Amino acid sequence: MAFENNAANRSLVKLRAVIPEDGFTAGMLGSERIGNGVIIDTDGLVLTIGYLIAEATDVWLTLSDGQEVAAHALAYDQVTGFGLVLPLEKPGIVPLNLGSSASIRAGDAAHVLCYREFAADLPVQVLARREFAGAWEYLLEGAIFTVPAHPHWSGAALVDEAGALIGLGSLLVRETVSGEETNANMFVPIDLLKPILHDLVTRGRADRQTRPWLGIYAVEVTGKVYVTGVADGSPAQLADIREGDLISQIGYSEIASLPEFYRELWSTGPAGIVVALRVLRGGSSLNFRVRSADRSDLLKRPQGH
Repeated sequence: MAFENNAANRSLVKLRAVIPEDGFTAGMLGSERIGNGVIIDTDGLVLTIGYLIAEATDVWLTLSDGQEVAAHALAYDQVTGFGLVLPLEKPGIVPLNLGSSASIRAGDAAHVLCYREFAADLPVQVLARREFAGAWEYLLEGAIFTVPAHPHWSGAALVDEAGALIGLGSLLVRETVSGEETNANMFVPIDLLKPILHDLVTRGRADRQTRPWLGIYAVEVTGKVYVTGVADGSPAQLADIREGDLISQIGYSEIASLPEFYRELWSTGPAGIVVALRVLRGGSSLNFRVRSADRSDLLKRPQGH
């Protein structure tokens, strides 16, 4: 399967975003971020992974012919991880068609495309379809894992045999293949974009209840959830949740896995609700009432153009 010099390759762009040094995400993600974007409609709308454009004041797109175009960070959906960027002038490039990720299974062949100067197109195999829980209060249903790993995965396009977009590159992860650990990529399934795309374009956010956020970074170890850190200025920090705490309960529900922690947290109500946490610290059981927040309220807003 070859995509050289066809419309699929030309739909990939290089994305460069500039973030204020005092931005909430600058310390962890940097004040300049570079990755890929995919043109998905005739107006030049670009789909990318949201962490590349979070809090961006300036966004630049480099087209396949080398032309650089100024753009505006339109939306970042933190539930799925998708981001949208709108160029300030139409690039006149045929968009990449949205495919369907619903039928993608382990063992299927696919292809990873990125901006032409980053790396060559890469044939890959789908290693798994499963739930992914991130340390930063993020849970993705049916994530797509592929091998071998692509070196420029951020915002890269995962396409099927017909050249249609079925996933968007998010992470480099470690997976087990034939009993050995190896690098792999995690892609966000494109079907998660379809129900929210119109709202992201017209309203800047999906039409759903905002999830409560605590600002906890956590890891699951042998059926227990441990705090590995808390975000500066977050509800968890203000409540004195600490690194090393073991989260044993939310309300009356016991917690034994990271996905369970997130689902129980998000089921308590909308952002702003007070969340009852029980943690184990140094042999003591401590109870906290943490007033949650809307994570996006801590982020600097994109500047209009």
